[in-house]
Amino acid sequence: MEDITPQLPEQTNDNDRIISVNIEEQMKTAYIDYSMSVIVGRALPDVRDGFKPVHRRVLYGMNELGNASNKPYKKSARIVGEVMGKFHPHGDASIYDTLVRMAQDWTMRYKMVDSQGNFGNQDGDPPAAMRYTEVRLEKFAEAMLEDLEKETVDFQLNFDDSLEEPTVLPTKIPQLLVNGSSGIAVGMATNMMPHNLSEVVDGCVAYIDNQDITGEELINYVKAPDFPTAGIIYGMEGVKDALLTGRGRVVLRGKCYVDTKASGREQIIITEVPYQVGLDALTNKIGQLVNDKTIEGIAHVNNESNQREGNRIVIDLKRDAVAQVIINQLYKFTEFQTSYGINNVAISKGRPKIMSLRDLIVEFIEFRMEVVIRRTKYELRKAEERAHILEGYLKALDHLDEVIKLIRSSRTPDDAKEALISKSKEEKWYISQDLFGEVTEELYTQEQGLSEIQAKAILELRLQRLTGMERDKIIEEFNGLIQTITRLKALLASEPLRYELIKTELLDIKARFGDERKTEIQYLANEMRMEDFIKDEDVVITISHLGYIKRTTATDYRQQKRGGRGAIGSKTREEDYVEHLFVASTHHTMLFFTEKGRCFWMKVYEITEGEKSGKGRAIQNLIQIPQDDKVRAIIDVKRLDDKEFVDSHYIVLCTKKGIIKKTSLADFSRPRANGVNAITINEGDELLEAKMTDGNSEIMMAVKSGRAIRFPEAKVRPTGRGAIGVGGIEVDDTKDEVVGMICVNAADTSRNVLVISENGYGKRTAVEDYRITNRGGKGVKTINVTEKTGSLVGIMDVSDSEDLIITCKSGITLRTSLAAIKESGRATQGVKIIRVDAKDSIAAISSIESDEEEVVIDESLVVTDGEALPIDTNDVTAGATEESTTSEEDTTEATDPENTEKTPDNQ
Repeated sequence: MEDITPQLPEQTNDNDRIISVNIEEQMKTAYIDYSMSVIVGRALPDVRDGFKPVHRRVLYGMNELGNASNKPYKKSARIVGEVMGKFHPHGDASIYDTLVRMAQDWTMRYKMVDSQGNFGNQDGDPPAAMRYTEVRLEKFAEAMLEDLEKETVDFQLNFDDSLEEPTVLPTKIPQLLVNGSSGIAVGMATNMMPHNLSEVVDGCVAYIDNQDITGEELINYVKAPDFPTAGIIYGMEGVKDALLTGRGRVVLRGKCYVDTKASGREQIIITEVPYQVGLDALTNKIGQLVNDKTIEGIAHVNNESNQREGNRIVIDLKRDAVAQVIINQLYKFTEFQTSYGINNVAISKGRPKIMSLRDLIVEFIEFRMEVVIRRTKYELRKAEERAHILEGYLKALDHLDEVIKLIRSSRTPDDAKEALISKSKEEKWYISQDLFGEVTEELYTQEQGLSEIQAKAILELRLQRLTGMERDKIIEEFNGLIQTITRLKALLASEPLRYELIKTELLDIKARFGDERKTEIQYLANEMRMEDFIKDEDVVITISHLGYIKRTTATDYRQQKRGGRGAIGSKTREEDYVEHLFVASTHHTMLFFTEKGRCFWMKVYEITEGEKSGKGRAIQNLIQIPQDDKVRAIIDVKRLDDKEFVDSHYIVLCTKKGIIKKTSLADFSRPRANGVNAITINEGDELLEAKMTDGNSEIMMAVKSGRAIRFPEAKVRPTGRGAIGVGGIEVDDTKDEVVGMICVNAADTSRNVLVISENGYGKRTAVEDYRITNRGGKGVKTINVTEKTGSLVGIMDVSDSEDLIITCKSGITLRTSLAAIKESGRATQGVKIIRVDAKDSIAAISSIESDEEEVVIDESLVVTDGEALPIDTNDVTAGATEESTTSEEDTTEATDPENTEKTPDNQ
């Protein structure tokens, strides 16, 4: 039998053309390429302009079509076709959906497309088909497209390499923060909330002014998201996390109010619903819950919203229903309260990145800086090119007859051009130098003769430009261009100028498009701090001799010239007077030290506010001070929870008997209602003064008899709160005592020592006049105490920029400029600062930053020793310049500080 098996062709070895690959690696690589394409090219916004490619292409396509805000509307179908055919070949539905969203004021915080026709509504109804609707750009969107033609951004080829499109828009608006964005990529997603434009611009400006600003400080400007549908943000903890880290959660509630019908039944009227919640969907959900008896007490619910009256869902309640209970149930069971996860993921430098508020602002400002530089370079190049052509015109006009002769004798335009170039260079044509009076070679260099560009421009010049008036216009335009070139080169050379320009443009955007916040912020009970509701301002705190305390606005104490009579500061009983006067901020914490050595805490805003002439409130009603104790010293601390600050500062205490003690501020950083021991007081002694230092100060103590001592703070070692302390200054007898203590910085030459006597005399003396000694000595003379001056009552460190506030036991208060008090030597009497009646004396002195308020007062009030003293005099009073006969050498010092140590063992 014949073999009929088919013959197979001869096998060839194709192994050399087959490449073996690992299928696992190949799939991994392909999937990563696909995912990156989705992440970068479709789903995530660019941090610079805040757009995904489809949004950017829609706006660019409308701009290319000339579909501007001042032009007629165009059919949406035409826009969609333009974008799909040229830039975005992904289907008309996605492009039209994008166009519709940008035109909905309940979807976008700031609309980018001006629409005409049915674009849907908040009830959830869909828009009309694209063939029925019309659109054009909003002015807001045009601000994002400005300067696009000035080479401010890079362009790339479109999908078929036939056209170019921008890789990013040169927006002047921080679009990503303002309108937010959402999208799902491969393995990651973004959900960014909209914010208020005015707040975002303020945050950008704050960053420009201080590039070291922290995220916490920026939250003072950009407080929270701001939704187009308004509502109430309920709680700020999750919002703060999102602003600081890029991830968080915001809880949003709708807004409603309770109304009563004529029949007496109550209604709940919902006027605002959370972002992206449909009105019909919410109404249907409430009806379903009523039918399921999940919510009881609702008789009827209806969506009465319309375009004219806005959103309005009416819920009729049954007679026995409690409106607030129903509202709380709506929050719990419906979308009337909704939470949104915030996930700020954007493309930064080609990579997806989670970004905080500060990151977003920094990236935007850096992008604006790049745009400004590129725009400036473009404008500079164009200005120089135009100036070059105008230079050619002016050279031609200066040699007009020769130019006309050359042109007439030339056979062709090319011949004329070559003739102009060669002739001008041969005869060295220049513009008359008076046009270049203020122009340097670095700014603009005039070339010899004509260039090819100039020659060609001259040949194309219309004859009418040869008239004298036209020549003046050319010169005017040329001079204007030179000024422009000057400005642009200065801008390129100075980064501060560029930042200032960015700031100006941002503030212009705010003025054009900024508005008030729509969404309210409601803090939870555990998030509220009283400081958030108290204005941060300086106040004057006064404590009377009998223990009445009050705070008064600092501006209530008007400034007077030295020697003035003063004004009534507090109405007190005859036996009472203001003993302490202190200036502090309402947000600070006050540490009160009593004469028995205890410390108490109180926030400044907790101190009862009173009239300037009011008595105040008994301090025992505010803090738990025993009846037999009284406040002697006050310290103002900005923040007790700042660990770095409290660990690096100390409290220095001194007593009337000259004992001094230093304790770490950290020991006083944990407030207790009943106070703590600050120092152990010996019998017969009492605490006099307390100061806060950084550990590097010099301590000065003064006694009633007119002596003062200066020694380094390092001479006093830190001890615990229960210690007694060590000797600071020697007190001679039972009648003498310490009247004050100050802690000074010798390096600060702007401050000096002020001493005041009980009869109103005082003077300023340089710190250097008091030589440094060991602690425990007698010190040196600080004022010449006489019967006329009275005993020393106070010592302060002051500067010219401060005002002095003096309070008498009678309640009279004087505020005067310290600059008016003349500096003089240690041993002088000083000058009369305040007139003190025979039965009166000074009770307290304090200082405050001067507000330079000019106040006119009666010269008859300014007296010294019964005689009139001109207000503006700087002369000292009689006897004030007489130096004491006691020299420094006659005032002995303790040479061994160890001999003055005061401890429980040797006391």
